[in-house]
Amino acid sequence: MANVVMDQFLTDLQQDKFCSSYEIACKTINYLRHVISVARFSTAAELMEIIQKEGKKISSIQPSAYVVGNMVRRVLKIVREEYATLLGQTGESVGKDSLHRMLTAAEAGDDYSLSFSELKSTVMESIKEYIDEIEVSIHNVSAQAIEHIHSNEVVLTIGKSRTVEAFLKHAAKTRKFHVIVVEGAPNFEGHILAKSLAHSGIETTIITDSAIFAIMSRVNKVIIGTHSILANGGLKATVGSNLVALAAKRHAVPLIVLAAMYKLSPLHYAASTGKDATFARLGSPQSVLDYGTAGTDQLSDVEIHSPMFDYVPPELVTLFISNIGGNAPSYMYRLLSELYHPDDHAL
Repeated sequence: MANVVMDQFLTDLQQDKFCSSYEIACKTINYLRHVISVARFSTAAELMEIIQKEGKKISSIQPSAYVVGNMVRRVLKIVREEYATLLGQTGESVGKDSLHRMLTAAEAGDDYSLSFSELKSTVMESIKEYIDEIEVSIHNVSAQAIEHIHSNEVVLTIGKSRTVEAFLKHAAKTRKFHVIVVEGAPNFEGHILAKSLAHSGIETTIITDSAIFAIMSRVNKVIIGTHSILANGGLKATVGSNLVALAAKRHAVPLIVLAAMYKLSPLHYAASTGKDATFARLGSPQSVLDYGTAGTDQLSDVEIHSPMFDYVPPELVTLFISNIGGNAPSYMYRLLSELYHPDDHAL
């Protein structure tokens, strides 16, 4: 039964059936947990090799889902940490890096060849704790809402984000404010968010994408979600987010990004060419131009692109709010070193 569930995960990932980064993160971490539980290994090096092999496989299935790679890297970091802890208990090393160890690591490298019978159980326990952390991440982000949203403010957002929705609803318990939702063409997910906020008693207005710049002068702050946070603090966000960010910058409106730490990726945007095969993901052109709106003769030489994501550079972002608190875009490099091991950045 477990194998059937795991195979179904790979199929759903390939067919892009997951509706949120949170769902992808939970499914991926549980998949890796199953892989570890049935794997046969005697050392941490063998276990990391197994995880890397599986990680490459599932990452190649859906390269644009950066969260998949993030989960693989996080599990590898957990293995390294648990191995270091077990190694420290034997008196041969310590769990924390010393200054000398940091300076000599590049020359000597880390040795994961010792065998510990407790390694699998400790790794499985740490992964369970990390799953619990992911599950409460949205709550931890939304709990900070009253520190950033004040009474009688006008807040603008775009599209639909579970984190933004929870954040605004939490603030509405003690604050009265107005939310402007950009509908987010061509998917129009903003209508779903606007309806949900209105049902919760929040004063909500929905606008078209073309009205963003005109309405921005009345906005106090912009709050958006994101698909992924890149290594430089830039965003891989829903299409239209860059337009919102540019308008906010022009009117000196702060842009706040809500994202749990599992969305932070060590990858960079290929700005030199402006193209990135894993970044520039296209949706069906049906949502942009219906097949029945014109004859085939008129459309025979037409290319229709429907991008799903925008790149938002870090200089347009004012603040990141995650499950561990608020940070500036320039602090993302520091957080990367805490979440992932440098050797795992390239799977």
